[in-house]
Amino acid sequence: MNLKRLLNLTTNQTYFLFGPRGTGKTTFLKENFPNHLHINLLETTYYYDLMKDPGRLQNIVGTKNKEVIIDEVQKIPKLLDIVHHLIEKDKVHFILSGSSARKLKKANSNLLAGRALNAHLFPLTIRELKDKFELEVALKKGFLPTLYDKTKNISPDEYLESYVDTYLREEIQSEGLTRNLSGFLKFLETASFSQGEVVNFSEIARESGNTRKVIQNYFEILEDLLIGFFLPVFTKKAKRKLISHEKFYFFDVGVFQQIRPKGFLDKTENIWGAAVETLVMQELRAYNHYYKLKYEIYYWRSVNGNEVDFVLYGQDRLIAIEAKATKTIDRKDFKGLHEFKKDYPSAELYYLYCGERTEEYGDITAVPITNFFQSSYLVTDKIDNLD
Repeated sequence: MNLKRLLNLTTNQTYFLFGPRGTGKTTFLKENFPNHLHINLLETTYYYDLMKDPGRLQNIVGTKNKEVIIDEVQKIPKLLDIVHHLIEKDKVHFILSGSSARKLKKANSNLLAGRALNAHLFPLTIRELKDKFELEVALKKGFLPTLYDKTKNISPDEYLESYVDTYLREEIQSEGLTRNLSGFLKFLETASFSQGEVVNFSEIARESGNTRKVIQNYFEILEDLLIGFFLPVFTKKAKRKLISHEKFYFFDVGVFQQIRPKGFLDKTENIWGAAVETLVMQELRAYNHYYKLKYEIYYWRSVNGNEVDFVLYGQDRLIAIEAKATKTIDRKDFKGLHEFKKDYPSAELYYLYCGERTEEYGDITAVPITNFFQSSYLVTDKIDNLD
């Protein structure tokens, strides 16, 4: 595929590498660490041998292998005890990849007692795709790497359908997360209507025929599998009354589009608006991690309805972002940013949209989405060193 990922892992260090299924963890590790011993627990031979006797890991690693990859390590959490021993005794460095930390935390709450750094691999980004990125295409099919691998010649619709119906089903079953798989899959559809919205657990419970407690558990499953996450409201030094509930997002815009039912009465602009927010959100998360920007990411909404889609709170910058699925700039959409500026005069204000021109409107900079993430608005001087 020849797409250079922005994640940078150094040698002579032990890592946990987490990311949802399909984000390219195995490919990334093979391409960047070809000389490491690679143990993939999706391979039945490794899995059954180590499941029966986790201690065999010491024999497989031996005395000569000092750099080892274990793929899908969450499938056998007991391996962490052996890994810990090999790190301490033989100074072996591991990269332990997985699509869920749930079983690992349950089996070993300290996750190697701080001897491993945490890294995360997200779906592809605009900067990684470079000239292969097309905004309208990405808003439909998302950023999972397989969809951009021409050698696989796969239909985006078929792949995303398989991802939701097969990958998620396998993950949920293998993790033993719920006995009511059909109920969970129905919940997924209902939850997709909350994409980029404040979650009403009671309403989702009513529409999906479950209890509120079950729905809260289902959302926890999505978080455990890294398939979804919550975005908190920004309340630091608040000068007005704000709502207190979190928003929810699926991790990839293409996965969201696949899960979200589309019917005759659905308004295209509602789905498209949620898709644009999702794309911006996943870019912000990825850049924040890869470039070590250390922003806390929020949204902002007052009780009277003034809202900003994303707030980035860092040590040296406060950034407010409004994202719109429009090709033209509408100043009426600036209201939330103006209200935020009243409370936080030092904030930088950005209006991201699907058009082509960058324009200034007083304190607000209107920027095409692609330009914002390809240029230095977010990562300033650090961006020049990453190509």
